Amino acid sequence: MSRFFIFILFTSSVASQASRKFSFKTGASVTIPCHYDRTYIQHKKYWCYGSTFSFCTIQAYANKTKGKVTVIDNPAESLFTVTMNYLQTENTGWYYCGVEIAGQSDDYEALHITVKSDPDLSVMESRVSGEEGGSVTVQCLYSAAYQNKQKQWCRFKDKVCNTFRRTDASQNSAVNLSDDGRRSLSVQMSGLKKSDAGWYWCSAGDLQVPVHISVCDPPPVVTTAVTTTTHRVSTYTKPVEFCIAQN
Repeated sequence: MSRFFIFILFTSSVASQASRKFSFKTGASVTIPCHYDRTYIQHKKYWCYGSTFSFCTIQAYANKTKGKVTVIDNPAESLFTVTMNYLQTENTGWYYCGVEIAGQSDDYEALHITVKSDPDLSVMESRVSGEEGGSVTVQCLYSAAYQNKQKQWCRFKDKVCNTFRRTDASQNSAVNLSDDGRRSLSVQMSGLKKSDAGWYWCSAGDLQVPVHISVCDPPPVVTTAVTTTTHRVSTYTKPVEFCIAQN
């Protein structure tokens, strides 16, 4: 019988990372968020590939699609997203989220992507929607090589992480992480608020995988009033804000 483990959460803030590392499945289409300082909102953003940043080749600029790559800028969140379609093993290598700065060296972040048939870290769904006040669950799958590596669930915009460790008891929290003992970790976020929407990542050791959470209104409330003399029925429906997938 498999033992079911619960993890206690510890909140920490990650100051910065030299690079992010991803392991993606062959044939997959993935979306990666890239953060930039708000002072660069009007600057051109791009996605670059190469062994070093100095000699990388720009694959696409923001709000453009080139080949299998689409880059979308989201100034309201100070980030742009990069979608890469139908990944192949030859797409393994170093990539860079770049921002052009006139008269100076461009600002950039380095990322390493490995593409193979059996990735070391993945998620069942990379885009998850939930209702305000409700909950969502993200399932993270990791390989045997990462069985004993540290696992985290982190919010992209402020890099605040929940780190979990094995224990026999669970701690009540808006975020609960559990392991079924078969290299599958579940992250449950409950009591959702609109402010919880955005990009997150699940990590194991030095690998991470991005996940986008959308939070929408609960089902509409319908009230019915019946007038017995005329048998007229009136209804009122609360306006609904639908969850819309974001890049």
